[in-house]
Amino acid sequence: MKAKDIRDLTLEEVRARINSDNDRLLKLRLNHAVSAIENPSEIRAIRRDIARLKTILREREMAEVQTN
Repeated sequence: MKAKDIRDLTLEEVRARINSDNDRLLKLRLNHAVSAIENPSEIRAIRRDIARLKTILREREMAEVQTN
């Protein structure tokens, strides 16, 4: 997911997406530990998506603090 697309999401949608991606990452890691997964680069992509989501979430939190 691109940063531009993430910025279009609401705060609650971003938090929900972080939770769902964390769950997906956990399941992929467990599957990868048990047997080889079809696309191991998907783990890396999900990790980076989570990082983007958290970065934009933090940007919004800091912007809110600065306006108060």
